Amino acid sequence: MALAEAIGRGVPQGRGLLGARPDTRKLPWPVTIFLILLVVPWVINIGDSRLSPSRIFLLFSVLPCLAMWASGKAGRIRIADIAVLGYCLWAVIAFTANYDFATAIRSGGLIFVETAGAYFLARCYIRSADDFKNVVALLFKIILVLLPFALFEVLTGQKPILAMARLVMPAIDVTMMDIRWGLYRAQGPFEHPLLFGTFCGSIFAMTHLVLGEGQPLLKRWLQTALVALVAFLSLSSGPLSGVAAQFVLLLWNWALGRFKARWKLLWGLLAGVWIGISLTSTQSVPAFYVTHAPVFDRFDAYYRLLEWDYGVATIMRHPIFGIGFEAYDRPDWMARSIDMFWLTHGVDFGLPGAFLMMLIFVGSVATVGFKSLKDDRAQLYRVAYLLSMTSFFLCGWTLHFWNATYCVFLFLLASGFWIADSGTKAATLPPRSPRPGKRPLEGKRAAKERPALLRRPSAQASVRTKSRHSISDA
Repeated sequence: MALAEAIGRGVPQGRGLLGARPDTRKLPWPVTIFLILLVVPWVINIGDSRLSPSRIFLLFSVLPCLAMWASGKAGRIRIADIAVLGYCLWAVIAFTANYDFATAIRSGGLIFVETAGAYFLARCYIRSADDFKNVVALLFKIILVLLPFALFEVLTGQKPILAMARLVMPAIDVTMMDIRWGLYRAQGPFEHPLLFGTFCGSIFAMTHLVLGEGQPLLKRWLQTALVALVAFLSLSSGPLSGVAAQFVLLLWNWALGRFKARWKLLWGLLAGVWIGISLTSTQSVPAFYVTHAPVFDRFDAYYRLLEWDYGVATIMRHPIFGIGFEAYDRPDWMARSIDMFWLTHGVDFGLPGAFLMMLIFVGSVATVGFKSLKDDRAQLYRVAYLLSMTSFFLCGWTLHFWNATYCVFLFLLASGFWIADSGTKAATLPPRSPRPGKRPLEGKRAAKERPALLRRPSAQASVRTKSRHSISDA
């Protein structure tokens, strides 16, 4: 490709978006701290607010990131950016309508910190392919650290991470779940096994395509299998369906890699299946999926359908401002919580809240997905990004994202905008500084030591100069 040919011809490489070689840049320290704090289960109670370490970090980082974004350092302003700010603003308005202004500021402020904080942290600091790869590498290392604790947990039912955390300060509550296949469900440093499985399984495709880029096939699949194993230890159908979807799409991409319209073909097949089920089944498509999909507990699947029915009915009765954090309309035997991320925002904040959250997701995915790319590396990373977002989208219909999992969802969602910004001025990073002890060549000495090809104003030199610009402008 253009980049490979340019490198082969010896064109000088800067630290441009697509021209940089893998792992030439370190992960920005705010991102490193944030991702590590996501798996620290401490809880700090300040008044009526429960603050996690990651939430405290975002409290201090959100305004500087917004200032960077507003100044243009995060590339073009995108529709998803506006939707994030709109969602946070509408949450405050809805809380004010349902409670009072003090409650709106406190609860709406926490939503702003987690939503805008995690999203704009990625928008501002994940600006290149190297940054993206380093994020995946750090998340993979975190999952590897969690693996032995998760194995111990599924075999014994004990919670070693939470127990050790409580030796220092208060931590999140232990959630004891039903035993499945003779094993306990791993909770890890999260509030629920569902969140643990979603967090770990979300980078399945990224591990294979991004972290495994250029690695031997055995090592690549071993890394990918380890991620799947840790996600499996949650013994939760939702996260495992997300991993399964990523695996199937990876196979599809590999099998039809030479067919450019493979994704359009897939959408056509899915549309055909949807129409076929709608015409031949007495059930709706979601109900058909729930009743036929392999799950650990069939009752949980039917329960999700009830949550949808009663949740939608609640939204229709409170379509503008929702009901805040009040209990939604349901039978008394059903729990107050709703295990459906895409439904929750409508119940809490009305149809505007549901629309804005879906716009955040669709706006981000569409902006990255419809970008015209010529660079092989960017195309590969885009596939990994879209498969990860597919996993989150599917999981969002079977569970609710909150706290650390909510933050990592928004962070990864915004981490792909460097692909959409490729070829823009904001995407180009400063040139690499000279090595210590090396002074740049100047004057006649530079002209003597410069290769003859670059000194001669020939047509060939012009072609090479054009190739260099094509890399930074691709």
